[in-house]
Amino acid sequence: MVSAAPVIEVDGIVSAFGAQRVHDGVTFSVNRGTLVALIGGSGTGKSVLLREMIGLHRPTAGSVRLLGTDMWAASDAERDAIRQRFGMLFQDGALFSSLTVAQNVAVPLREHTTLSDATIDALVALRLEQAGLPPEAAAKRPSEISGGMRKRAAIARAIALEPEILFLDEPTSGLDPITARGFDRLVRSLVDDLGLTVFLVTHDLDTLLGVVDRLIVLARGRVIADGRVSEVMAVDDPWLRDYFSVRRMVATGGVNGS
Repeated sequence: MVSAAPVIEVDGIVSAFGAQRVHDGVTFSVNRGTLVALIGGSGTGKSVLLREMIGLHRPTAGSVRLLGTDMWAASDAERDAIRQRFGMLFQDGALFSSLTVAQNVAVPLREHTTLSDATIDALVALRLEQAGLPPEAAAKRPSEISGGMRKRAAIARAIALEPEILFLDEPTSGLDPITARGFDRLVRSLVDDLGLTVFLVTHDLDTLLGVVDRLIVLARGRVIADGRVSEVMAVDDPWLRDYFSVRRMVATGGVNGS
């Protein structure tokens, strides 16, 4: 059952770079146990907002609260404590190329816990299984596995510490359609089976239509639509009309006149 208490609260975020305002009062909240997607055109600051939410980039104004903690009013120690309660998957996975998959997944466990090697090994095996990776992937380096497997390895590392929130930046980017849909099912299972809250930035219409509970749209510095995907698709906005019509053309192979 989804809790009524929000675990993500973005309130009045303003992001300015010189005279340019990328965000001009972005506000929304996310309840526990939901899968929420963020979309927007190029230059709307989706990745900037994500970095502000996880405490990597300070907004010009406004506040972000994760799990009840104001990320930009908190001390460094408080921010570090909150970071151990969420996971982050960057676009390229950001795995350490010199480490094996298992060693990559073990990094947060070794950095933030005092667990024994045997316990860490058991947890790493569990996280790899939860991410849908075969046991033999553990001993391989990122360069020795496919792009889809690297994404799953990055997910395994992101959930190593049993986070309450998982942030994903373009998680299906660069994946073929079959692998991407398998990844969507994995993310959906993390919400349904493990109770995680997932917040993802994506352009993938199949992801939106297939697994997302709620869609937030950024445009012109603000949230212009927020609701179920079917509700957002019905919003009368020029960018949204173009977005969904172009994405449908891409999905059906009609962009090049085929």
